[in-house]
Amino acid sequence: MKYRGEMKTSFLNDRQIQPSEFRKWEHARRQFARRGRDQETVDKYKEQIRQGGLKEPILLGVDDRDLFVRVSDGHHRAVALMELGIEKFPFHWCLIKAWSTPVQNGPFPYQLLEASAHKAPAKKSWSWW
Repeated sequence: MKYRGEMKTSFLNDRQIQPSEFRKWEHARRQFARRGRDQETVDKYKEQIRQGGLKEPILLGVDDRDLFVRVSDGHHRAVALMELGIEKFPFHWCLIKAWSTPVQNGPFPYQLLEASAHKAPAKKSWSWW
């Protein structure tokens, strides 16, 4: 059975739980606002959250090379949570290895968030925009 935990939404920041598809969370917000379909998706999740909470957990990935924690799946859901100021969110997690990304059934390594709060954000040499 997959591990399902609850995480503080405040950890969704550019140091502790980073977006995997954007350099910063602000870039994700701006990109979603510019594209109507993306903004519709964020708005749909905001309505779902208001009516009963987030139904599909966000998938967090822990990279085995640098131990950074990133959102692997759920960027639209994460932005919706942040915009609504929701305190906690449900999540699953996976260990990102060079050859696989198995979803884990054991507890999340929360100590990585404390350590990453003091690390410089990961720099990416590529960009989607």
